This record gives sequence, structure tokens and C-alpha cells, in this order.
Amino acid sequence: MPKANKKGVSKFLRFTSIAFQMGGTIFLGNYLGEWLDAKYNKAFWETSISLFAVFASMYLVISQVIKISKEDD
Repeated sequence: MPKANKKGVSKFLRFTSIAFQMGGTIFLGNYLGEWLDAKYNKAFWETSISLFAVFASMYLVISQVIKISKEDD
């Protein structure tokens, strides 16, 4: 396999793993919030932690994309 194709496949796999990481982070944040809502009988944990998980996952995605784009230079 030519060197250019190996590099392209590697990038594809890295971007795919970033998507799964983002989904997993948001899912776990939502699950933790639901659990805390049930445990403490409150209604704000799920929303708060889910929102935090969305922002945290977006930060991770942006930082990883910047890192990948710098590796291309």
C-alpha cells in the first residue's frame, strides 16, 4: 500500500474514533446526571452534567483536530 494511502486511512480512523469518543462522553455525562437526579431527587443534575459533557467533548474534538492538522505540516 502506498505511503499516502496509509496516512489517509490512519486519519480516517482517528476521526472516526473522535466521533465515538464524543458520543461516549455525552452518553456517560447524561447517564451520570440521570443517576444523580434519581439518587438525590433533584431535577437539575441531568441537564447540568449533560451540558458540561457536551462542552467537554467539543473541547476534546477541537483540540484533537488541531493536533491532527499540525501533524500534516
